[in-house]
Amino acid sequence: MEQPLDRTVALLTRTPAALNALLRDLPDELALRHEGESTWSVWDIVGHLIYCDRADWMPRARRILEFGETKPFDPFDRNGHLHECEGKSLPQLLDDFAEVRAERLAELSGLNLSHHELRLRGLHPTLGAVTLSELLATWAAHDLNHIHQIARVVAHQYRGSVGPFARFLGVMQCKAHGA
Repeated sequence: MEQPLDRTVALLTRTPAALNALLRDLPDELALRHEGESTWSVWDIVGHLIYCDRADWMPRARRILEFGETKPFDPFDRNGHLHECEGKSLPQLLDDFAEVRAERLAELSGLNLSHHELRLRGLHPTLGAVTLSELLATWAAHDLNHIHQIARVVAHQYRGSVGPFARFLGVMQCKAHGA
């Protein structure tokens, strides 16, 4: 089922403010810890969102519009954020995320996508043919996935402190899924 673009944009627009409200001035003890080997901290997750906005969503959307299925998407480096965000604080990353997201949404708006264009297909290197609508809906769902991940990573740090209440807290039951 195709998700209306205005709903997708509504979610994408709100993510930077939501993360800013939740994470700004979060103590480093909460922001820099992860759940174990091959998992990400809050810092990593925000960096990853920035990197995705710069290197993934709109470049792939433009690839679909320009080449359709004739030229596959470039492979995506899931750890590309590490170099790009090196040395930055979480507040700097939150500011960067708000800026890059606003730029990408302005770029998306400037495309004035038609219903026909949203049905155009591109070629994902792993998944095969995907529509532009699916790509954009995935962008919003990707944000939600990482908001969930942030909640889980921070909650993980309270597992030993909540005692028997853990059994009533779904976030305490959720396991790390790896980066």
